[in-house]
Amino acid sequence: MTTAAKPRPAHGTTARGYGSPGRWPRCNCTPCRAARNRHQKQSRINRELGRSPFTSPDKAQAHLRLLHKTMSWDSLEAATGVWFSNLIAIYHGQRTKIRHETEAKILAVAIPTHGDPGQLVDVTGSMRRLQALSAIGHSYATLSAEAGTSPNRIVSIANGRQPTIRRDLARRIIAAYERLRSTPPAVNKHTARTRNVASNKGWRDPQWWEDYDHIEDPTFDPTTADRVLNFHERAALRREEIEHLAWCGHTPEQIVDRLNREVSIATVRQVVQEWRTGQKSDRTQSTAA
Repeated sequence: MTTAAKPRPAHGTTARGYGSPGRWPRCNCTPCRAARNRHQKQSRINRELGRSPFTSPDKAQAHLRLLHKTMSWDSLEAATGVWFSNLIAIYHGQRTKIRHETEAKILAVAIPTHGDPGQLVDVTGSMRRLQALSAIGHSYATLSAEAGTSPNRIVSIANGRQPTIRRDLARRIIAAYERLRSTPPAVNKHTARTRNVASNKGWRDPQWWEDYDHIEDPTFDPTTADRVLNFHERAALRREEIEHLAWCGHTPEQIVDRLNREVSIATVRQVVQEWRTGQKSDRTQSTAA
């Protein structure tokens, strides 16, 4: 893979006038000599007045970190006119001082409202969305078609094999998740197999993530959350799931399948009956009788 050479600065600039070792030679044309002379004169004046050509990198570093949340390094290099290696050093705090011109170039770039499609972002949200769709039976082939990428890429993301993905793919996965989260998968041999694999790996379904609302948070541990949730809270959430599925028109048998048979058919029928009649039965009395 070859990288295109960066174009030389225009004539009449100090960068062209002084040249760059290993990149382009010093230029002695009239505009470049004039630019060199202006720079040298200004440097003498600054020294006599006690003005430093350098400043603290703190402001530039803080602004650069805000910009990098939505801009790739290629975009930042093009927008600022600052070399990539210099931007990286400022970003990571490896510079104790920078030139005023460098600071001005970085601070002049406005923070965009939309991120670069090609920027690498954290994979957590995308991974959990793919896992959730698999948990309700959507196959990798379906997910790859909906997200506009290859099945191998879906497998890699869903199984946590890569820490980052491109922003445009993350957006497509979000769109696929919103389309499929309430859509029953096609009934075939792949559906049960996909659910079984997801269940064995402990992947949570869309309803679980809707209850917790931490699908994008990489510090949130679903396993810990399950342990913290006590019996009564778990029962209340499961009742809400059953009532929601009944409201969507599913039969008790279908609801049991959707819940991976974690709840007995008798319990599901009881909850559905109570939901339909609006009367909750006293199970304590039933047991005593």
